[in-house]
Amino acid sequence: MTTDSTQTETHAPPSDAWKFQIYLLGALVGLAVGLLAGHFFVRVSEESGQQGPAKLKTMDALKLAISVLGLVRQVTDLGAGGGKK
Repeated sequence: MTTDSTQTETHAPPSDAWKFQIYLLGALVGLAVGLLAGHFFVRVSEESGQQGPAKLKTMDALKLAISVLGLVRQVTDLGAGGGKK
């Protein structure tokens, strides 16, 4: 004898805890990458014999900003679930 019992699954409303975890992870990764980049910048400036930080040219800052925006876009594409390529 087989019984065809359908169980209704109750779905709890989605929790927002995962959002906090993603924000926290992003902040920690950003902090670590920023500290590492700052460390390398200072080290290279000291090794080149400069007394202070190197002057950042406008074009160099623009290239860096475009690179950061590209990285943010790649992370955003990861969050989209890889639906587009």
